Amino acid sequence: MAGDTDAGHTVQQAEQMLENTINQARGALDNYFSFMQKAFAVYPVGGTELVEKMHRYTAQNISAARDFVHKLGQAKDFQEIIRIQTEFMQTQFGVFTEQTKGLTEAFTKVAADTVKSSRN
Repeated sequence: MAGDTDAGHTVQQAEQMLENTINQARGALDNYFSFMQKAFAVYPVGGTELVEKMHRYTAQNISAARDFVHKLGQAKDFQEIIRIQTEFMQTQFGVFTEQTKGLTEAFTKVAADTVKSSRN
């Protein structure tokens, strides 16, 4: 019985450590995004779909990381932890691919619009 309590306490500590890391990462991302918004405001890309997508993708990624931490906290054993992590990584790889495609399309549109504006 003491082993179960120790394991539960260890999982709880790991969950708290991951939550703290995510909160720190979120703060860093919020600061980075704020910086990027200010930087973009100076250039012709300010207020574009690119900035909106960056913000939306950042929020989605933070939410996915929180869900991942929550699921890890509910894991009953090491095998379940590995399953949860594998599913998360597979899902995030697909999300990353789609986000990269979306950002590339938005950046291309901004670049094309900037070239058009400079010619006029």
